[in-house]
Formats: sequence, C-alpha cells, structure tokens
Amino acid sequence: MYNILIGGAAGQGIDTTVDILEKLLKRSGYFIYTTRDFMSRVRGGHNFSILRFGTERITSHSEQLDGIIALNEETILLHKNQLNKDGFILCDSSLKIEDTQIIKLSMDALAKEMGNQRVAGSIAVGAILKLFGEKLDFVNEIMKTSVKEQYLEMNLKAIQVGFDLVEARFVHKEGAFKNWMMLSGSKALGLGAIAAGLKFYSAYPMSPSTAVMEYLASKSKEVQIVVEQAEDEIAAINMAIGASYAGARAMTGTSGGGFCLKVEALGLAGIAEVPLVVVDVQRPGPATGLPTRTEQSDLKFVISAAQGEFPRMVIALRNHEDAFYQTIRAFHMAEKYQIPVIILSDQYLGDSTACVEPYDLNNIQVMEPAKASDIDTQGEYLRYRLTEDGISPRLIPGKSNHFVTADSDEHTERGWITESADVRVLMMDKRMKKLEKLEEELQEPDFLGSEACDTLILGWGSTYGPIAEAIKVLEAKEKGKYGALIFGDVYPLPRKLLEKKAATAKNIINIEQNATGQLAGLIREVTGIQCTSSILKYDGRQISGEEIVQKLLKGGQN
Repeated sequence: MYNILIGGAAGQGIDTTVDILEKLLKRSGYFIYTTRDFMSRVRGGHNFSILRFGTERITSHSEQLDGIIALNEETILLHKNQLNKDGFILCDSSLKIEDTQIIKLSMDALAKEMGNQRVAGSIAVGAILKLFGEKLDFVNEIMKTSVKEQYLEMNLKAIQVGFDLVEARFVHKEGAFKNWMMLSGSKALGLGAIAAGLKFYSAYPMSPSTAVMEYLASKSKEVQIVVEQAEDEIAAINMAIGASYAGARAMTGTSGGGFCLKVEALGLAGIAEVPLVVVDVQRPGPATGLPTRTEQSDLKFVISAAQGEFPRMVIALRNHEDAFYQTIRAFHMAEKYQIPVIILSDQYLGDSTACVEPYDLNNIQVMEPAKASDIDTQGEYLRYRLTEDGISPRLIPGKSNHFVTADSDEHTERGWITESADVRVLMMDKRMKKLEKLEEELQEPDFLGSEACDTLILGWGSTYGPIAEAIKVLEAKEKGKYGALIFGDVYPLPRKLLEKKAATAKNIINIEQNATGQLAGLIREVTGIQCTSSILKYDGRQISGEEIVQKLLKGGQN
C-alpha cells in the first residue's frame, strides 16, 4: 500500500493533479482512497491531498507517507516528518531547500519551454507514475477525460517528459479494482438520492455541503431533477416541504450553520407530517467555525432541533458505499412514516474519494404515497386520521377528488385548527406512535473485531474507516482483545447489539470527532451504559487509524 501527499497553495493546480493521478492509478487496478485538506481561501495558504492506493480495500487515510509532491517549500517543511525512510520528496528545482530525500526536477522551466506553464503538473504526474513502477499504457485514454482537446497533446508530451526524468523506486502491484466506481462521499449521496427517485433539491451554498448540490445540478437535465439554489436556508427547506406536499420526492441540504436556520421549518414538516430528507454535511462550529474542516458535533443538535416534540430519524453515513444505500433508505423511511429523516455526513466523508464496488440497483424500494383507491375514506377523507400505528393515509393534492390539508397549528383529524386539550393529546400520541414501529426497523451497528472482546469501541458515521483500520492493526498485535460497534442509525438508537456487547466488555471507549462525546451521552441517556473513557478529536482534522491505535495502547483516555 502506498501513500503520497500532493501539497501547495490554493491555485497551484493540486486538484487537477490529484484527479489525473486517481484516474490513472485506478485504471491500473489499484484501490484509491483520497482525502483533502484545504483552507477557506481562494488563493494562497496551505492545501494538500493525501492519495492512498493499494491492492486491497482501503477504509481510511494514513499519515505515514511514501512520497511528497511539493509545489512549494511550505509543504516540505510541514510534512517531511511524516515521510518514511525510503520515501521521496518531488519538487521543482527552483525551491531553495535541500534534503537527501528530495528529487529536484526543472518542471517549471520545462513547462515554459513547452509553451504552457500549467503543464508542469503533468510533468509531475509522469514522474510519479515512473517512481511507483507504473507504465504509460492508459495515459492517453485517461487524459482525454481530464483535459480539453486542444491541450491534450501538450499534456501527453509533458507526462512523457516527467516519466523519462526519473528512475523507478517502487514496484507495480497488480490490483483488481479498475472496473470499480470512484466517487466522493457527496457524489455517492447524490447518486443515492437519484436512485431513490429524487425530483426536487433545494439548497443554499454552504461548505462542505455545496458538493451535493453541484453534483445534482450537473445531472439535473439527464435525470430530470429540479435543483434550486434558494436565496437562503429558510427558503430552501420550505421549498422542499412544499415540493414534498405536492407529491415530488424532495430533499434539502446544508451544513451545521445552515441547519440552524432550517429548524423552525423542520418542525413544520413534523407536525404537518410531510415526508422530508435533510442532509447535514457537518463542519466545526459554532458560528462560522472552521468552514472547510471536519467534525461530528451536530448529533445532539439535529436530534432535538425545533421546538416541541415530534418523531424523526437520524442516519449517519459511514463510508462511500453506505452513503448510497442509506440515502435511498432515508427517502423510504421518510415516506413510510411521514417524518423528517436527517442524514449526517461530514467534510471528511463528503470530500474524500474512494473506490466503490458498482452499486446493486435490483432491490431499490422507496414507498410511494397512497392512492385514493387504496384508502377506505368511509365517506370522508381524514388526512390525520387516528390509526393504530400513528401513520395516517397521505394523498397528494390534485391527484384525487379529496381535499388534502396541511397545517402548522395543532389540528383535528380533518386538518382543521383546534385548541382542544383532548385533541392535542390524541394528535401528539398519534404522531409519537410512529416511533414504536420505526424502532422495529432500526439497523444494528456494524460489529468489527473479536466477538469476545475485552475492550469495546463505540463510534458513528465517518469514524468507521479509521476505527476499522485500527481494529485490524490491534487484532494483529493483541488478538481477541478489541471489538467495535459503529453506528449508522443513531436516532432512534438501536440497543440490542450494544447491550449484548457492553454486558461482557471490561472497557467501553467512545471515539468521536467532537469535544463532549455526544454519542456516549446519547447512549448513557437511552440505555444507562457508561463509557469508561473517550478518544475525542475536535481540531477540524479527521482522526486516523494510527492515532486510534496509539491512544488505545496508552489506555484510551483522551
């Protein structure tokens, strides 16, 4: 498994270089896992991507580097200590820094000679391919998808120039992933929404959730989706509620700060019983916080957001495969129970790229609204009819001869405003009954490691990958000692497997990307199970498998 970092300032072409390398290495058969770290600025600063590739599935990033491609001196100074002893630093000969691991090439000068300064990145790509023992068999095929036709020949020549400038340092290994998909977490989420039958998406641009809107907008004509960039977050969620009420499968997306503005309307969806999917791609707060970084600090907020009480579901996406299937499921659960379903992603998952086995489209099922012919109206259609399971028949306005109401006030079965104490209790009980049936459909957390573990690790969402990698390393070191539960469904909280594993574990350690241990607090509230220690990271950077192993072997206390 290899790990290379491409770093420099914003505007130096890091993304383009990474994009080309990803495609070339995957076409060569490697599994790709790329993470992105960038500052909230258009030019300057220090940005980097870490591209990890190998012949086995990769679930997380690594901080140990085999190579650094430095577009400026700062990249070398900041990351040299992460370089393995046989690793290399590739940079332009103009950089005034010396080291035994540095390979200096006159990339900028050669690019100027070729007539286009921007092909310096392609020279670097050619050199990297050679250093890792690759061939140029697929370069023409891939570059056609990455650069405009008028620049193709020049970039192909630049790659060949870079390839000829160095000697191989590593050996090519044969992988089996060339026919797999390669997606960011946000694209996987968008694909899931499309597969679920999404017809309306509304959002206001907010990092890091904007990638979801950009992807859906790029496919909107092809799959006939209305993508509306609203004037603000409040308008965006109200548009989605209106679209859903009118019969369109609808979703709205944002990050934590935008979710704050959506809160009152979330309650509207709750009391009006309008199906709604809301995406929160988390970033550090409060307020603007760190707008391009990652965190898991919105869990308790989204569970309790909006005044009053109403049923909802919260699903945390764990990886790029999960993002697709769970987004489909979110639409199904929203429609079936007529509730808001909140999807929690984060910057780490949303902006990272990974290989994914082609999705299975054979068993996709999303519940459809009722038809008038399917409902026993008993002479009168009652939108909020009291039922055994709390789910009332939902018709779409204009699709039948019945009048379909919706209201933000408390209402009767007909949907008429009421202030009756008795009706209020009946309606609250009706809505909350949905949770009883919903809890029967909850998915238990994934379990990794030894069944008879002494130490039980608890995580949720995007900590799945780092924890999975840590468990693999720990099992090799101390076999049978460690196990992990990683939650996808977080509210309502599935309890069966948790209670079973916690009953025999000597230590229970929660690993979260927040300062207060929000999952641990939720577990304590719901089950009474107390974690013995925590590993919490909240500096805006994702915890790695290496960090987890190091801290667990020291006792697991943050």
